[in-house]
Amino acid sequence: MKTTGKFLGLIMFSIGLLVVGCTQKQPSTRQTIKNPEVTAQLKSFVAEKAAQARAGTNDVSVFQAFFAAAEKGDWPAVRNAFEDFRKHAGQYEDHGAIDERLRGSRWEAVKEIWGAFDAFSNGEEKYSAAFGKDIIQSIPPGSIYFGGTDSGRFIVTAMCRSQVEGDPFFTLTQNALADATYLDYLRSIYGNKIYVPTAEDSARCLEEYRADFERRAALGQLQPGEGVKTQDSRMAISGQVSVMKINGLLCKVIIDKNPDREFYIEESFPLDWMYPYLEPHGLIFKINRQPLLGLSDEIVQRDRDYWTNCVQPMIGDWLKPDATVADVASFAEKVFLQHDFSGFSGDSRFVQNAYTHNMFSKERASIAGLYAWRGQQATDAVEKKRMNTAADFAFRQAWALCPYSPEAVFRYVNLLLSQNRVPDALLVAETAARMPAMQGSDGSQVRALVEQLKKFQKAK
Repeated sequence: MKTTGKFLGLIMFSIGLLVVGCTQKQPSTRQTIKNPEVTAQLKSFVAEKAAQARAGTNDVSVFQAFFAAAEKGDWPAVRNAFEDFRKHAGQYEDHGAIDERLRGSRWEAVKEIWGAFDAFSNGEEKYSAAFGKDIIQSIPPGSIYFGGTDSGRFIVTAMCRSQVEGDPFFTLTQNALADATYLDYLRSIYGNKIYVPTAEDSARCLEEYRADFERRAALGQLQPGEGVKTQDSRMAISGQVSVMKINGLLCKVIIDKNPDREFYIEESFPLDWMYPYLEPHGLIFKINRQPLLGLSDEIVQRDRDYWTNCVQPMIGDWLKPDATVADVASFAEKVFLQHDFSGFSGDSRFVQNAYTHNMFSKERASIAGLYAWRGQQATDAVEKKRMNTAADFAFRQAWALCPYSPEAVFRYVNLLLSQNRVPDALLVAETAARMPAMQGSDGSQVRALVEQLKKFQKAK
């Protein structure tokens, strides 16, 4: 068990590197968005965002062609215009000369339009629409919702009655809160309705993180991917983990300063401080104001029932709680690798659309991660087993939805190793490594995981 603990550290390192990998996708080849309901909703959304941008005093002529294409629903033109913007926005890799017009509230509005079109054009429209509707219908009016991934943010933003008015709730992303420009944007649309962190709040959170970083650095407790460097005598944050920790502190400011609101979150990157407050809520989480002593049988059963009903039309009704890791591996090999749909009672369109099955797998893996965390924290053997059992089944569902999802694979492997189930962990990793999406450079760390597990199994 001591050796297992050391090995878990290696796997956690990989999770830190790959946790956002499940949202990666191939460029869309779809030319139009066909669903008339989606088309109508996007048209209304674009009109609102374009009007928001044009309401400012600055010149928006650079965006006119983009807005015109979006208003027509011309996805290729929207994509091409945005790709040209990216080259000069300054916030993306390999950018050219920076265009100062690609900043501020207008630019944020443009990004939200592009994000919505990109999500609907890459995903299977039926499931993207269902994803957005399900989240929106589950959140009480007047709440504040943090959307983390591209789909969790942009699909929900586009499908709300009015994102600008916060109708039916206020939509923002936790991933960008450390960006002063994004906070300015939030204040411009929500500042008179909810509390949005100020520049002083941001500075205080940065200082709080810096102090905590120095304390943990002295104790050798820094996490992989977490770093701070000095630049011009000032502390500069380095690494995704560090940025997300500051984003997490700013989330806490928003929650504390809006005591009359309910809060919900779609997880992109785990925020450690939130885990005691989270409970499964359909596709996402509810953030409670007080830590939960535990997740009741009723909460766990409700979550299991929800996801059983969700998963069945996607991949069929074969995945029961008693299904083994080998059962899931066989399904993945047959359906995702060999494309053999004989006897398959799910939806082949779901299986064949990477954006869509990644999207749902991501949500299930996040909830499984909460159960796994509860299992790690439990001191009572019965409670530990109950939470680990819930985590195991949820991870099997997440893995079956997308057998090559780095988040589902790495987090599930961690759970299996914590239970000394090394053969099962190796089977998960080897199956994932055989998937077509993992044959190129994207699969290098999954293949490295396989080799680590083989060495670990041999050493035992």
